[in-house]
Order: sequence, then structure tokens, then C-alpha cells
Amino acid sequence: MDLSVTLGRLQLKNPIMVASGTFGYAREMEGIVDVSRLGGVLPKTITAEPRIGNAPWRTVETTAGLLNAIGLDNDGVDAFLEHHLPYLKDIGTSVVVSVAGRTEEDFVSLAERVGGQQGVSAIELNLSCPNVSGGVDFGTNADSCRAVVAATRARTEVPILAKLTPNVTRIAEVAQAAADGGADAVCLINTVLGIAIDWRRRKPMLGNGMGGLSGPAIKPIALRCVHQVASAVEIPIIGIGGIANIDDVMEFLVAGASAVQIGTANYYDPTVSTRLIEQLPAALGEIDADSVSAIVGSLNR
Repeated sequence: MDLSVTLGRLQLKNPIMVASGTFGYAREMEGIVDVSRLGGVLPKTITAEPRIGNAPWRTVETTAGLLNAIGLDNDGVDAFLEHHLPYLKDIGTSVVVSVAGRTEEDFVSLAERVGGQQGVSAIELNLSCPNVSGGVDFGTNADSCRAVVAATRARTEVPILAKLTPNVTRIAEVAQAAADGGADAVCLINTVLGIAIDWRRRKPMLGNGMGGLSGPAIKPIALRCVHQVASAVEIPIIGIGGIANIDDVMEFLVAGASAVQIGTANYYDPTVSTRLIEQLPAALGEIDADSVSAIVGSLNR
């Protein structure tokens, strides 16, 4: 059974990745998960300077999901390169570094600096975080998305993944813009903008007011986005959103994703990612497929 996948110039041993922001810097999970078995690891999104993130509350559980407004709390690029990357480069699988900026030059500078480091397999441009002022604009405007991807592509040689927001009218247009800019693949989707309210206090429950909804509640939205983009754009897709079991993985693959990222499920089931890898061959065999690539985008319309 061939579990390997190709995402432009990025080669993965299998399609099961872990989403940025849900797996720490991987070191935190080493006693629980054999990270070398994963198709790829995305550590916490990094920014140029350290960020303390948003005021609490930062997370609220909702029906079938999790609402968060972390605000990209992270140690900054200097600390990442000095303290985290030396560990990550030896974990035995692909390391995709997620970066976020307020300006185009922020993204370009981060990608150029990080992309030139040994052990970095690819860069994920987080163009879609709903909890950080400025950053979401790149994911909601096709021209801005194309420009930042193209500028980054011109300054780094590693593969580039563009993570897009579902909070748009026509996500396929933004995905095409990322492809036109030179992205090797698009990641669909980031969280869906939402709010939780304490009606007794008449105040939002999150310190930031609004936040991003993740978990099982958004899976149908994510599947729809993957299906729409797969029908319109030629570059590979990484599916994200509510994936918690092998049926979820298979649905995303059939819808058009070449790989998936596990996010919220890591919080309540830290070993889910490796279990999905174990279950994948049997699921493929159930429909007489001998490889992951054989079923990507095979949805009968």
C-alpha cells in the first residue's frame, strides 16, 4: 500500500499531518506520540517578534467545536530558530513552519529567514488567522493573496503552502490567486469566525470578542471548500477542519484533498494522528485502492 503523497515539490511519507497551533513545537508531544511516523508536523505559527496573544478567555467549548482567540501567542522567530528548530530538524519527518505577518514584507522576511534553515521542509503562510489584526486581509482578497505568495516565492526556494480562510464569498478565487502566485499547495480551511456570549453578563465570553470555530462543527464547511477548490484549481489541497477519525480522512481525500491536517482532535485525543495512519491501509483496501493518490478527488458527482 503506497501511502506517500506529493504536494507540489513537497513529498510526504503519508497524508496525515498535525495542524499548527494544536501540537505545540512537537517537543511537548514526544512522550505521547511517535512523531517520526507522521506525514508532517506544523509547529506553532511564528511571527517576527514574540507575541503574548489575546486577553483571556482564549478558548470556549461550543456545541461540537472549540472557539478560540489565542492571538498567535508565540516566542518569535529568534527563539524558534535558536531553541525549537534544533529539536524539530531531528524528529524524523517533514517539518512545515507556519509563519504570519501584518505586512507582505513580514511574510517575505520570515519565509526567507526560516526557509533557508536546515530541517525546514516547507513554509505555510498563515494568511487566514481571524484573531490577529491585519493578517486576515491577505486571505480574503485574491489580489493581496497572490501578491504575498508571489513575493515569498521569489525569495525562498522551499515549497510554499498557503493556508486560507473560509470567511470569504468565493474561496476558489482566492485559492487560484495563491496558485497563480506560485504556491505549491493550499491548506483548507482555517477556523470559521464566530462568537460565544454570556447572556447573563451581556458580554462576549472570549477576551477578544470574536474567535475562530474549529472541530467537528466545521467539517461540512471544510469539505465544501475542498470540493469547490479541487474543481477549480490544479495545485494540491491539504484538508483541515473537524477531522477526528478515519472516515473523516477518507471523506477529505475523496473530496479532493491530497493530505490532511489534524487540529482540534489533538487536544482531546493526542494519539489520534498515529492511529489514523495505522487505519489508513485498511480503509483504502476497502475500496480496492492501492495508494492514497488513487482516490484523491474521486468523488462521484
